[in-house]
Amino acid sequence: MLFSQDYQRSVDDVQSIIQYAKLDHNNLTNTAQAIYYPDTDQDMSRLKLIEADDHILQQIKEGKSVSFKGALNEKVVICTESRTYEVKEAEISNSLLLVPHLKQAQATSRSPIKSPKGGVNTSLDSSTEEMEGVVDSIDEVERKDVVKIFHDYFECRQVKPKYRKIIDLLRLTKYSGTENEHLVERSLLFRFNQLLDTVQCSKEEFQDGLRKYRAIEIENRIRMLDSEYEYRIVTLMLALIGENSWNLDEIDKASTVESLDGIIPYEIVDGIFDVYTEKSERVPGKFKYREDLVCSLFAEKILLQGLKFHIDDFLTTWQATLPEGFHADEKYLRGIGIVDREGTVPCVKGLNEADLPTNLLVRLVTLFRAKERWNLEQIQPYIECFTTPTLGVTAILAKHTRSLVVNGVRIYVSKH
Repeated sequence: MLFSQDYQRSVDDVQSIIQYAKLDHNNLTNTAQAIYYPDTDQDMSRLKLIEADDHILQQIKEGKSVSFKGALNEKVVICTESRTYEVKEAEISNSLLLVPHLKQAQATSRSPIKSPKGGVNTSLDSSTEEMEGVVDSIDEVERKDVVKIFHDYFECRQVKPKYRKIIDLLRLTKYSGTENEHLVERSLLFRFNQLLDTVQCSKEEFQDGLRKYRAIEIENRIRMLDSEYEYRIVTLMLALIGENSWNLDEIDKASTVESLDGIIPYEIVDGIFDVYTEKSERVPGKFKYREDLVCSLFAEKILLQGLKFHIDDFLTTWQATLPEGFHADEKYLRGIGIVDREGTVPCVKGLNEADLPTNLLVRLVTLFRAKERWNLEQIQPYIECFTTPTLGVTAILAKHTRSLVVNGVRIYVSKH
């Protein structure tokens, strides 16, 4: 048996094949390309075929980061600067050969009509019809080596960022003040890039995740704050509104930091201020506190006790704890608590999305144990992390739950 390195096709060999195959010379060009299969001893396992969409392809062309992420017990994902893709291995029905620098038909001809320089005709067949008997002769054979034969490829599907690891890792080293830092295991602290390399999401999504879970940078390490400590700091910051007679949309950052100097470390105040505020639309250079985050924090403080509250009692207590100008609203319980009006006594109880199982089916079991009947608005914050650009919350619920319409509202209940 002859291997590719032992044999080279000649022009005479090609002419013989053309004759035996009864091919028409009018349909051939000057250069023949001989395909040589790789040596069986050659290891090409490092080469993989990936199905890239326009976004991934553009990232590669622009020289931006495209990386694989996944620990031993995790499914592999591909991350660009702004998107995360689930990676699955799929089979190819036919063998696919990877041949570098293989020429297309027009590039193998020196005829001005057949070659790309003709500029008008792009079809080889139409070009040959116009040649009026002119016949090219194959006078050159180029060797083309097959680098690898593919029988499968990686299929990429865009998914939601996987934030759970951010929570699981940062909860181990929650910051609760300088006086408690001696209790923290320093080896478990992560710098920004270390945590980014570990979490299965893109850089932009990672930064969104840090904001979502109110993580800040302290001494070059990413930290989550202990809930009691965070509540105390935000309360001190909000108290400055009344002390300085500020309107809600004219909060001054420099004055806030200066007022808490010596009480709270600068990095803490600076980081928490950036999380809880946004630029004022009315007063340039000033800020306003985000009502949704402030109200959610105060609601969490009440719900952390793990008790059920009558809806009216809860709303009254919640509103009483908020600073003047902030308004309690059930929409601010999104992802941290549920309102159950189906029972004999309407109540509110805590249910934090960050504490639920990461497996969809197990999560649904947990949700329906906590509450038998859900409408779409109630259950959406607990399911949307499993959605994709082509699979929404309603599609997931249609597959895994039963639904019924009550008083014009669609209600979801457990399938079993």
